[in-house]
Amino acid sequence: MSEEPEIDAATAALLRVRAAAEARGERRVRSAAALRRVSARDAAARTGAPRRHGRDPLNLGSVVTRMVQDRGWSTPVSVGSVISRWPQIVGPEIAAHCTPDAFRETTLHVVCDSTAWATQLRLLVPSLLARFDAEIGPGILTAIKVSGPTAPSWRKGPRHVGGRGPRDTYG
Repeated sequence: MSEEPEIDAATAALLRVRAAAEARGERRVRSAAALRRVSARDAAARTGAPRRHGRDPLNLGSVVTRMVQDRGWSTPVSVGSVISRWPQIVGPEIAAHCTPDAFRETTLHVVCDSTAWATQLRLLVPSLLARFDAEIGPGILTAIKVSGPTAPSWRKGPRHVGGRGPRDTYG
């Protein structure tokens, strides 16, 4: 008289899952090493190269690109590239005299070191907008506001009396 081994609930569940897999036509793999051999062979047969399982190391550029896309940071990153790549986009001569000051909504504020350069840059705004659209994508930058150098303030102290300012200071 042969005694059947006692089957616990976990073993019974495993046997049911194996039977269902065999009914679907899946192969049964006995060890992890055999599983690696079978999956590597199948991948090589399909594509000629081993498959990536999401655990392989990635280069930093692809990780950062995926993170920027997942978090919806593409517009702020584009804005940062406008400011950091200013000399390459506008050219070295303009970059030597005009610097980006702020980016509010879709407007770039630029400060020039003289009124002549501010006037010249105002004339170049349409062509600069076309360059920015080509470099960073359309719609991110829609306007460029140009300002010249600021004049010194004659206001001194916390209180101020209204008036016309210093008129006879220079004789």
